[in-house]
Amino acid sequence: MSSIYIRHAQISDLKKIMNIISQAQAMLKADGSPQWQSGYPNIDTLKGDIMAQQCWVLMVDNQVAGTATLIVADDPNYREITDGSWKNTTDPYATIHRIAISSDYAGQHLGKFFISNLISQAYQNGIHNFRIDTHQLNKRMQHLATNSGYIHRGKIYVDEPAANHEDNARLAFELNL
Repeated sequence: MSSIYIRHAQISDLKKIMNIISQAQAMLKADGSPQWQSGYPNIDTLKGDIMAQQCWVLMVDNQVAGTATLIVADDPNYREITDGSWKNTTDPYATIHRIAISSDYAGQHLGKFFISNLISQAYQNGIHNFRIDTHQLNKRMQHLATNSGYIHRGKIYVDEPAANHEDNARLAFELNL
């Protein structure tokens, strides 16, 4: 059995993290999604996440197998939601962004394990509400979110480089514990 755990990412992990992000960008492109196709997330974004101690890595047998950013703060992209509403608008929430699993570990259901551990990490620090978003063409992430207990709440728009406004539309999901 493999040893699997999460830890804060370190600058020394950045090359492996960017390789995983590149793999995810290629997979999204192959799936026909415009998400992450305009230079985001880039090395500066991930380096900032690491420096802020918001970037986490999923470790499998002492190898970086995944990356995600867990932010406990108000996300400006989530202030306006259309075609629905957030269930909890008063309590603090954590958002999982930039989650990706290395293609070397595909099919092992590590995404769900990773999300579960990120939720547990925030929960231990008193956070009981969680949000996540993804492009409407990113069926893999939608499946991961709903299988992790998240409920679709509506649509938000993110502030990222994109070919057009609708490429910045994201399905918004929420989990309340």
